[in-house]
Amino acid sequence: MAYNYGNGVDKNFSRAVYWYRKAADQGNSSAQTNLGVAYYQGDGVKTSTKEALYWWTKAAKQGDARARSYLNVVKLTSQGAQ
Repeated sequence: MAYNYGNGVDKNFSRAVYWYRKAADQGNSSAQTNLGVAYYQGDGVKTSTKEALYWWTKAAKQGDARARSYLNVVKLTSQGAQ
């Protein structure tokens, strides 16, 4: 998260995504949620609602409350169709 927020390092979304993906691929639900946010907002990656939903769903299945919240917001605003 340091690269995402610039904590002690220069802010670098691409670098943040790199580390989120490494942790997400190992099953870290917080990283999966953050990776979903990056895809949804286009921070360091090309915007993709489909990818965001994929990562949020993986995190939500592990009980991540933030991921569930993001999924609900997208569904309620009908932005989940792609």
